[in-house]
Formats: sequence, structure tokens, C-alpha cells
Amino acid sequence: MTSPPATPFPHRHLLGIEDLSPAEITALLDLSDVYVELNRRPEKKLNRLRGRTQINLFFENSTRTKTSFELAGKRLGADVINMSVEGSAIKKGETLIDTAMTLNAMQPDTMVIRHADSGAADLLSQKVTGSVINAGDGSHAHPTQALLDALTIRRRLGRLEGLTVAICGDILHSRVARSNIQLLGKMGALVRVVAPPTLLPTYVERLGVEVHHDMVAGLKDVDIVMMLRLQLERMTGAFVPSIREYFRYYGLDREKLAHAKPDALIMHPGPMNRGIEIDTEVADDINRSVIREQVEMGVAVRMVCIDALVHQKIEHPAEMAVT
Repeated sequence: MTSPPATPFPHRHLLGIEDLSPAEITALLDLSDVYVELNRRPEKKLNRLRGRTQINLFFENSTRTKTSFELAGKRLGADVINMSVEGSAIKKGETLIDTAMTLNAMQPDTMVIRHADSGAADLLSQKVTGSVINAGDGSHAHPTQALLDALTIRRRLGRLEGLTVAICGDILHSRVARSNIQLLGKMGALVRVVAPPTLLPTYVERLGVEVHHDMVAGLKDVDIVMMLRLQLERMTGAFVPSIREYFRYYGLDREKLAHAKPDALIMHPGPMNRGIEIDTEVADDINRSVIREQVEMGVAVRMVCIDALVHQKIEHPAEMAVT
């Protein structure tokens, strides 16, 4: 295989999308395409990170993201250790920093963190010697989700520039929305947010998005409909009158989808609440829903991100030799 020149990746950590240039995002997506094909082979494991250690530190419950990072590290040949809050000293009163410093003493090369508090990943990055990847912190950022969403879109439609994307639902509590708004804006897409006023951040228009409160207007002629989970666990009051009324006005069904382009793609970062954010028939539409593809893209994207941070460059392997 003839490989293109490596792209420098001068970042020690991946905490958000804001630090990435369009050229770096493009290089990450290009290499992710290569890793998608690798992951479809019977033998999937490389030795690029042999001898390296990756710790997955999850303070929030997660199935797909945690599994995706674990698979990504193992397929690169790293030693991967999973830690959850239930099994950590946090339950015994230790602080996040104490835990981080203890783990840092074991010399990991990469620490992947998910935490309920915004800024936790940034705080961790100031205390450890290895690289930190933000796997979701509060309502702040989820950079690898935005990258895998972009990869999914690009593989289906061939581009990001010039597309119109509607991000719908609980924008206020969504780290996925924030990272996608940043990434899609950097790559030349037009982003609309569609939600009731109670589920939008104050001054959301300053993020460079179109704001809609009506699904019919918000979905008109869009290329992508990206639905979000209604994050009831982060709500301290009544943000919607009722689940039934929320679905009536903001849940995606055939009637509302008809206002998007005829070939518009349907996305959801998961886990889905069927009948609340999205109708089952729409979610399972094999011609338009790419929700399962998003999960597949996640492993490839995380492989590339881990690799780029460890080697400080985005490098297409000359030979995809498996171990």
C-alpha cells in the first residue's frame, strides 16, 4: 500500500473539537476510512501500540462508547484497562485528582475519561503525563462522537461542505450537539438547531447556527436529521410539559421527516428512546437511518485518535499487517 505523507498532530490531548483545524479533521477522517476497512477483515488487530497502556476511566455509565474505546485500543495492540466508578476508590471518598494521580503513577500512555461534570477531562489533562481523550464531560464536549458522525455523513454523501444539518431535541444538555456544531461549522456545513426554547442554551445563535422551534420549518430541505436523546437525568425541573407532548411536537416520525430532502439521512448518537425522540419505523428505516453505521464508525475513529495522540502524527500505515 502506498501511503500519503503523515499529517502532524501537535496535540497532547483531545479534549474538544475547538483545537482541531479543518485539515487535521480531514486527515483524521481519511485515516478512519482505512481503519473501517481493516475492521471489516476477519483479522483486525495491528501492533502499532504494542507495549503501550490505555486506561478507560468511566465515571458515567456507558456501553457503546466504553466498548468502542476498548476495542479501538486492543485492535491497535495496546494493553487496555477499564475502570468504572463502581470499582474505584472514588466510592471510598477519593477525589478525581487523587484517582488520576494514582493511575498516572502507573505510567499509562493514554487515559480516556467520561465524567458527569463539564471540565473534568480538562482538569485531568493538567495532572497526568500521558494523553487524555475526552469521552464526554457533562454537557460540554464529546469530540470523538462528532468525528464519527462526520465520518458517517462523509461516507454516505461524499462531503460535509455545503450540507444542511438539523440537530433536533435536547440541545441544552447535549455535549454531542456542541461538538457537532463546532465540527460541522468548521467543515463548511450549515447547522440548524430545532428544539423548544426550554431545551436551548441562552444565546445559542452565537454558536453560528440557525434556530428553529418548529420541526416543519427546521427540517425543510435538510440533508441530515440528527436526533438527540432527551436527557431526563440532567434535568432538575420541568423542561417539557410531558413526554407524550414532546414526541408530538419534536419526535421524529414520517410526517415530520417528509419535510426534509427525500434522501435525507437519519442519525442518533444513542441510546435511543423510541417513541420519545424518534419513531421506531423511522429509526429502523434501512434506506435512510445510519444509526448502526455510526456505531461502526466509532471504533475506527477512536483507533485513529488514540494512534494520533501517541505518535503525534496522523500516519497511514504502509502495511496493514495484523499481529
